[in-house]
Amino acid sequence: MSKGNSPAFPCQDKDKQIWTGMNLRDYLALEAMHGLLEADHVKRDDIPAEAYRLADLMLDERMKYK
Repeated sequence: MSKGNSPAFPCQDKDKQIWTGMNLRDYLALEAMHGLLEADHVKRDDIPAEAYRLADLMLDERMKYK
């Protein structure tokens, strides 16, 4: 499993089926986007790419401790 493909909110139903929903990379990018939307120094067109860049940095840092 690649570093960002793990589920952000995994859960399992009574039949032991696992529902993954949003992956961790997308979740981290979404959270980063919240802060970037408030920042005055980031152009709106750059926000999505910057959010994913930050998410990738967070995932890289997380992998150091696994």
